[in-house]
Amino acid sequence: MPEGLLSLVPVLLLVLAAEFVNGWTDAPNAIATVVSTRVLSPHYALIMATFFNILGALSGTAVAFTIGKGIVKSEIINLPTVAAAMVGIVFWSTLAWYYGLPTSESHALVAGLAGAGLATAGPSVLLWDGWRKVLIGLIFSTFLGFLGGLGIMTSIYRLFYRSSPGVIRRLFGKLQILSAAFMAFSHGSNDGQKFIGVFTLTLVLGGVLPEFRVPLWVILLCAGTMGIGTAVGGWRIIKTMGLRLTKLEPVHGFAAETSAAFAIELASRLGIPLSTTHTITTAIMGVGATRRFSAVRWGVGGEIVTTWILTFPVCALIAWLVTQAVKAVF
Repeated sequence: MPEGLLSLVPVLLLVLAAEFVNGWTDAPNAIATVVSTRVLSPHYALIMATFFNILGALSGTAVAFTIGKGIVKSEIINLPTVAAAMVGIVFWSTLAWYYGLPTSESHALVAGLAGAGLATAGPSVLLWDGWRKVLIGLIFSTFLGFLGGLGIMTSIYRLFYRSSPGVIRRLFGKLQILSAAFMAFSHGSNDGQKFIGVFTLTLVLGGVLPEFRVPLWVILLCAGTMGIGTAVGGWRIIKTMGLRLTKLEPVHGFAAETSAAFAIELASRLGIPLSTTHTITTAIMGVGATRRFSAVRWGVGGEIVTTWILTFPVCALIAWLVTQAVKAVF
């Protein structure tokens, strides 16, 4: 094997490992509510999520370009920079998954790239344009998710206040299949593209691609890896999001998924990377708050928020330390 490939292949495998862990911790958000409301079995929900995640990932590359070209300057980083970022993601996300806590792979990824990039080349490595989009994504995921869930659920209450619970359950049991498919599609169009962007960046740094362009086989490989990760370990996150955070009926799942999916899809078209975990969680909170404020288990929500807050500094620090260690050794 040529010397260049000897250094490239391990980094590509680390990117796929991070994508696999992404399937553990982030992709289950797309199907958590439809499983918890028993509209679909985990088996069928997984098949649907995998299919629509791949379709979403194929629907554009705007987010992949933001991650691959807009967060750090690709011309002054190297393969160890990417590898260090992936190590931080895999370690932190696996730890959070063990405790059943969903992490934001968006925050983990940009934090890892920032920490490793700073250790490689200093502050000049950061690109404001991409970071501006990351900050906009925080606003999208927090306010559009919560207010969208609150607004959609309130509108449903007003439109169907005379309908019986049985009618509501049957109607929204069918509609939730569509909203879950939409959620899975939007997840692929945003979150699925992030590691596609990193994988492509790695191919450019390794000299395989002359410029940043996303090949079809990279999309299929990364999307498939994420689907396998969801199949292997997604149930822990499904229980937290769909069962522990608040009690959900199909109508609530429909409102939360629709709100989150619209917010994510809008961000995807604008090339804005945002946390799908953050978006669906705030949407579920918004839906739960329409019944009564105490309907949301805010203690569980606090655990999730704490994990989000810790994600950025922990992943950045791990990536920085790994990069410094590699520089010291080599």
